[in-house]
Amino acid sequence: MTERHLQPLLHDLVGVVHAPTSALGDAAGQLRPHGVQGVFHADARVLSRAELRLDDRAPEPIANGAAGPHGARFVALARWLGDDTPDPTVRVERTRRAGPAGLTEEIVVSSTATEPVRTTVTVDLACDLAPIEQVKTGHASQPLEAKAGEPGRVQWAADGLTVTVTGAGATVDATGERAVAPRLSWAVAVDPGDSVTLRWRLAVTDPRAVVTAAPPGPGWAEPRVAADDRRLLRLLDRSLADLHALRLAEPAHPEDVFLGAGVPWFLTLFGRDSLWAARMMLPLGTELAAGTLRVLARRQGTRVDPATGEQPGKILHELRRHEFAPNEGLRLPPAYYGTVDATMLWVSLLHDAWRWGLPADQIEPLLPHLEAALRWLGEHADADGDGFVEYIDTTGHGLANQGWKDSGDAVRFRDGRLAAPPIVLAEVQGYAYRAATDGADLLDAFGRPDADRWRGYADRLATRFRAAFWVDGRHGPQPALALDRDKRPVDALTSNIGHLLGTGLLSDAESAQVAALLSTEAMAGGFGLRTMSTDDAGFSPLSYHCGSIWAHDTAIVLAGLARDGHRDAALRLADGLLAAAEAFDYRLPELYGGDDRTALGRPVPYPAACRPQAWSAAAAVLLLQAGLGVYPDVPNGRVDLRPLAGPELGALSATNLRIAGTPVTATVTHTGHPTLTNLPPTLIPTPRQPSTPSTAPRR
Repeated sequence: MTERHLQPLLHDLVGVVHAPTSALGDAAGQLRPHGVQGVFHADARVLSRAELRLDDRAPEPIANGAAGPHGARFVALARWLGDDTPDPTVRVERTRRAGPAGLTEEIVVSSTATEPVRTTVTVDLACDLAPIEQVKTGHASQPLEAKAGEPGRVQWAADGLTVTVTGAGATVDATGERAVAPRLSWAVAVDPGDSVTLRWRLAVTDPRAVVTAAPPGPGWAEPRVAADDRRLLRLLDRSLADLHALRLAEPAHPEDVFLGAGVPWFLTLFGRDSLWAARMMLPLGTELAAGTLRVLARRQGTRVDPATGEQPGKILHELRRHEFAPNEGLRLPPAYYGTVDATMLWVSLLHDAWRWGLPADQIEPLLPHLEAALRWLGEHADADGDGFVEYIDTTGHGLANQGWKDSGDAVRFRDGRLAAPPIVLAEVQGYAYRAATDGADLLDAFGRPDADRWRGYADRLATRFRAAFWVDGRHGPQPALALDRDKRPVDALTSNIGHLLGTGLLSDAESAQVAALLSTEAMAGGFGLRTMSTDDAGFSPLSYHCGSIWAHDTAIVLAGLARDGHRDAALRLADGLLAAAEAFDYRLPELYGGDDRTALGRPVPYPAACRPQAWSAAAAVLLLQAGLGVYPDVPNGRVDLRPLAGPELGALSATNLRIAGTPVTATVTHTGHPTLTNLPPTLIPTPRQPSTPSTAPRR
């Protein structure tokens, strides 16, 4: 039988992160030399083992929890030491903290025994410098030989990376067989009622890294939130701490901060992920959005290069240290442009940041990049000239699917058949419509030409979409997931259609029908919004994109539902997301299973999901915004108020939100009455009544 190399499971691992450094270990705090365990710096595993023992025995774990925004604490027992009683008398606490260029650990051995306790504490180490794609595919790697130098110090070096571990007061054994498994040792004596503290640290020197730690500082406003639903408070606290830990910059431009996509697979710049996360964070200020926009603008495409997917005006998909080649079929260059949607999302982030009050002097330098992005939409995004935005991998070794659902089997018909490329995704047409109208507004506001051209483009796209995408489904008319190579509607019912809400592409009646479709048990019967309906043949609750639930996807759709006035549908998804957050200790993973809520009473983990992950964590801020219903339009002097909070969700308030750079307070009472205080005098709060859609479209 051919050996399978399987992606390691990580759902039950405990992570710490201070980008670009992260660590994943087991529930006992051990970093064992298998799977995805270890310490990572950007795209390399810099420590593949750190196993703690007392007298060559592993302590028995009993608890673990967070220790600040970058740390975790593990509690274990050494029951073979101390008094011979039923109660344990020797306790071991291990506190691990990630730093931007390494990691520290503190080991505390404490005793309540009646006699002194003597033991030898050891930490066995290994370093393989395995690239992240090798770890991701489950391929084994060999540890490197270490070099011992100064007392208590051991070091590895290869490929421009230098990794140093220093144990204060430790003895190092790195000779013979231990050259690939060096050991730190401490002889310890603990008196009754006393404790001994040991420390070791890991430092990484990585001059070739393409990303670096963001400079110290909050990066965005810290809101003070009060909510009847305490789950939202806990989710926000944990999510904001994780988002701080995911902040990154480029070495040459440390002033421009963006969010790394997620731990462990994607802790780097990802166009789509970084843009969505920055967009969700706009209620806390425009600084993150501005940094993200500038970082991606500097790498905007300037030429046609099929090997990288680069095209003039196109926004980058992902940035790596080297080629990302997890298997023979997929080989992505270090700077890869294989994304159909990031360019349009860049345009809409610039527009939304402007609406939230991004100053004109920060927008104006980006206007040439805006015009280049729109030219890409008009000249390169529609390869076959049918008026839709599509994608196809022409290299044979890039991403077969280039929307946010980028797994190879993500685009399926209702009967389970895979759609043949080129693919025209439904939500991408919504993004294109929105980018065209958003771009037109910016062009008008800043005295640039061609606004009418892009409004005309949007009108024509809406007409074409209405004619080509609406099909008859199990629950009435529905937008298709996509069009395939032959322009046949791919008729599966998926969450993609929820991204059309709020883009302007749908009429009120169409929006109401989409809300109804997304509210069915087949779509909303889990802890959030399923990526595919349970009625479709391709559905599997643990499929990456065909039945699982993604936190960011659910949040984007519920925010669109809330803004369009579909309150009940939005509230159902909000409750599912909050229930999932509670089950995952308020650190929402990248995705989780799409099982019914009644199956286990809690969501089933997706075993290889990133956690923390930027757009999953930022979903908490988008949920807060939807609850408060705050939608600013600073250029036009108004802030619309349409809260989701109220009788069902409870009262909600947030102080220190930022509109036009000014700290404001938004409050929604138990009855749903909104108020907004401390607005700049140029802005007027405007409560809005939800629209009443008419009949749904029929074919």
